[in-house]
Amino acid sequence: MASVDAAAGLMAVEVAWSASPQHTGQATVQLQHGSTALDALRASGVADELGADLLDTLTLALWGRVITPATVLQPHDRLELLRPLLVDPKEARRLRYRRDGIRPRRKPPRR
Repeated sequence: MASVDAAAGLMAVEVAWSASPQHTGQATVQLQHGSTALDALRASGVADELGADLLDTLTLALWGRVITPATVLQPHDRLELLRPLLVDPKEARRLRYRRDGIRPRRKPPRR
């Protein structure tokens, strides 16, 4: 099947998103070589599912690195829609420390 796609000038790109902590989605789309991240987003149908309001809050990334919608994709790329952080990770760690305190480490038994 890969040879048929290559002959037709198509490439597979994976689109992954998470609209909320409990709702994730993933789609694989076939695109022409030279397609952009915006083309993949349109082809996946994610924009219709999530709606414009939620889509405006998400950031596009390619394998975890932030990109622009005009970025040209390569075969087997993973386009991700990232939600904004609600709490800075360092601040979350501080809050957990204040709540839980330091947990004592157990010493290994002596032999």
